[in-house]
Amino acid sequence: MTIEVRHLTRLDRPERQTLLDVYADVRAELIHLPNYAVSAFAERLDRHASEPGFEITLGYDGEEPVGYAYVNTVEHDDRWWKRIEPLPGPDYTGQPALALKEIGVRKPWRGTGAAKRLHDALLARRTEQYVTLMVNPQAGDGKVHRLYQTWGYRDLGDSRPSPASPVLRAMIRNR
Repeated sequence: MTIEVRHLTRLDRPERQTLLDVYADVRAELIHLPNYAVSAFAERLDRHASEPGFEITLGYDGEEPVGYAYVNTVEHDDRWWKRIEPLPGPDYTGQPALALKEIGVRKPWRGTGAAKRLHDALLARRTEQYVTLMVNPQAGDGKVHRLYQTWGYRDLGDSRPSPASPVLRAMIRNR
């Protein structure tokens, strides 16, 4: 299977709708929860798309959308860092870093390496030294957290980005 990766630095209407549709499929089992609702994701997506360093990869198998990953640049005073306990030190926060805000792959393509391909294609175009993400440590009975560890991420602390959000594990790695 060949996954075509498309890079975007802004979301026009057709790409935005594709992304919302893929998100709804990826998170189908969770969208009944307030933080995972498509409307909540759309609000986050629109906010993130307007922030510095926004970039997205969309994967396609032929014309079928497979999944997505997107990032923003976070600076030393960004709320991203301020929500992590314990507060990360200046060795991480003292320079722009990349925040992987979302990654998702539809079920037929899970376990095929599609997520890693989208992730790596996105990072290959960036210059920030560090990339950080937040993961629900309970997702997939811990499998998602362990997967990120195999990709080189290490635990940094915990975060609760919003009252509706579960407690997330912040992770970081060299780009």
